[in-house]
Amino acid sequence: MRARTALLVLILVALAIFAALNWAVITSPTQIHLVFARIEAPLGVILLGVTVGVTLLFGVFLTWIETSAMLETRRYARDLQAQRQLAETAEASRYTDLKACLQAEMASLRTLVEGKSAEVSERVNRAEEQLRGEIERANNTLTAYFGELEERLNRGERPAPPRTIP
Repeated sequence: MRARTALLVLILVALAIFAALNWAVITSPTQIHLVFARIEAPLGVILLGVTVGVTLLFGVFLTWIETSAMLETRRYARDLQAQRQLAETAEASRYTDLKACLQAEMASLRTLVEGKSAEVSERVNRAEEQLRGEIERANNTLTAYFGELEERLNRGERPAPPRTIP
């Protein structure tokens, strides 16, 4: 129990004990002056009834306020949950968009690399073919020189002195 509720219960218990101890005085009839009339009634019972009525009204009012606060809290909790769900959906959407963007970028890079790889492979093949052609021509030239030298040696000619490259 809250301190406020405990205090209210304590005051009501004290009032009930006071009324029980003084019941004879509370129920004794007295002349009561109303604005337009006079009546004979027990003033203590009337005041006790008013006190009970005010206490009941206070209890109803307090219950109404707490119920309203609880309903408003639930409404806020639902709104908060809806906003949280909306934020999570938006975040998931951003992640999905980022994933799609990264996949598209990776695909374009893959295509670029494959294109460059094919281009480099083609250039290497061309260079290899050129090198083979150069080697073949050098081989043919050396074969021709060796053939010429062999013929000269077979004819008994003396080979020319080697040329020096300045």
